[in-house]
Amino acid sequence: MRILKRRALAVLVAALAATWVGSAVRADENNNSDPGSMSSQCAGLPSHSALRNALSVARNQPNGGFNLDMWATVVNRDGVVCAVAFTGSDRGDQWPGSRVISAQKANTANAFSLPGLALSTANLYSAVSPGGSLYGLQHSNPVDTKVAYQGPATNFGTGADPMEGHRIGGVNVFGGGLALYANHNGTRVLVGAVGVSGDSSCADHNIAWRTRHGLGLDHVPGGVSGDSARPDNIVNDINAQPGQQEGVSTSGWGHPVCSAAASVIAENLPPTRP
Repeated sequence: MRILKRRALAVLVAALAATWVGSAVRADENNNSDPGSMSSQCAGLPSHSALRNALSVARNQPNGGFNLDMWATVVNRDGVVCAVAFTGSDRGDQWPGSRVISAQKANTANAFSLPGLALSTANLYSAVSPGGSLYGLQHSNPVDTKVAYQGPATNFGTGADPMEGHRIGGVNVFGGGLALYANHNGTRVLVGAVGVSGDSSCADHNIAWRTRHGLGLDHVPGGVSGDSARPDNIVNDINAQPGQQEGVSTSGWGHPVCSAAASVIAENLPPTRP
């Protein structure tokens, strides 16, 4: 009898151990957050309130779009989401789908910018098109849907957005994503990126630009726009070509024109800081 009890106990312990190990493995597989507190991971980057304030100021200026409310996301240099905000009075006042798109844009601008070269998401449109120098890039680094849609929707865009503290991933190749560069004792330092979504892609770019400027994180070292005062600005140089439905970008970094007003605004955006 004692032997049977011992065997039963051993089987029970083994089963519990297997369950615990399996749960631990699954939890680890689903955890793409980085160790360390949010305060340390996001040091030097805007808080939720700072992001929302800068976004609201930018959104309320003429942007060449439809005058819509916006979403914005900030990621750090490792792609970890540090803040998510919106400009409306409720999360439903701006396109719900633009929450994740803003995060995707932030991830893209961070992932494909370097300490000496900034690429905005607007700069990637032609480069990833068929025949472009980065064709296929848009299919890499997919969004982590578990991070994108986890948690209660009531927290979306608040200081407790469920994306915060996790790497969202994703690649987006139209206007609205910009790398963030701080000035550390005279040295330009790439610290992450901001993504903005909720209007036309050109308006998104203009609003993102002014948001970054309002945050004081636009010490951009260089880019591909051809404008030294605005190195990672949108480039509207796609020209119609016979047999080419979308036209061809002269520079290879072009973006479609959304409206004449948006293009004029982009040409006169605040210069980046030295």
